[in-house]
Amino acid sequence: MFPDVRRRRFPKLFLLVTALALPLTACGPDLGKSNFARTTVPAAAGSGQVADGPITDPAVAAGVLRTIQPCQFLTKDALGALGLGTVEDDPSPSTIAFDTCRNKVKDPGGKEIRLELEVGGTLLPHADKTTGQVGGLPLRVSKTGDTDCTVAAMTALNPDMAFAVTVAYAGDPCRPGQALVEAVVQKAHNSPEKYSTPAGTVLTADPCAMADTAVVTAAVPSAKAAPTGLHSCEWKDRGPAVTIGFRPGLPPIVGDGYSKVDLGNGVTAFKKQQSGDSRCTVEWQHRPWQGDDVELAQVDFRGYDDSAGDPCGTAVTVAENVVTKLPKP
Repeated sequence: MFPDVRRRRFPKLFLLVTALALPLTACGPDLGKSNFARTTVPAAAGSGQVADGPITDPAVAAGVLRTIQPCQFLTKDALGALGLGTVEDDPSPSTIAFDTCRNKVKDPGGKEIRLELEVGGTLLPHADKTTGQVGGLPLRVSKTGDTDCTVAAMTALNPDMAFAVTVAYAGDPCRPGQALVEAVVQKAHNSPEKYSTPAGTVLTADPCAMADTAVVTAAVPSAKAAPTGLHSCEWKDRGPAVTIGFRPGLPPIVGDGYSKVDLGNGVTAFKKQQSGDSRCTVEWQHRPWQGDDVELAQVDFRGYDDSAGDPCGTAVTVAENVVTKLPKP
């Protein structure tokens, strides 16, 4: 389901697009008519708290969410307890993200429900899609067409972040999505399973704090840091942008347009100038992760147009600074 190639250099957005584009079987009774246990409550009229925050729940602070294992919410037992149908497979963790997992369920009529969870998702329904709250968190629900739905329990506002579930199902996709989100929020408040955090891991690092302001603003003047997930941060000023991110993956190698570059401090990275000559990506291995995978750090610079100068020179300069800020293994 997830790309699993040598370099795995694909943005997380492709995971969402791929999940929602997969074909669905259109037969059997509509699970949307099933009865689910509900814990959501309507938004309080005029209260402002559900829609506007701030959210101060310590259980969903970004530093806490960074180490939560997403697949615990999509196991056979976890999904089976929701009464959605039959769960035949173990969950599939993303090979290119720490915070994303997916699985599928067959409803009683044999139709497939495809579920993807991102802890700390930022591709979310707008605030006007807030329909109430779940576990004290604002709930947003947005249905696209007849088969796709995004359900989000907001963990932060302005910038927005959430437990985000995307569903593809030829029934009522929002109903199983909401059932899963409610279970996720409940578990998050009740001893959720977490990744181990060995010394030096980037899992616990705040990507928005992993570069000096002066270095980033030299590349993107007047920009302010904005998280684009639990493990990525963007500085953007109209056209130009710098993104710093951490993810799992296989060790980077020369090839596919990537070449070696020395970042200092004993770190060898790999850079690639993208099409259009105004974008460059620099990535490097930080420490071991699981199996053959390692923890990867990445800096991406996108210029305004082809007159952006030397995008790889800019990306490398920022990467050299990031290396000095990362947790030490």
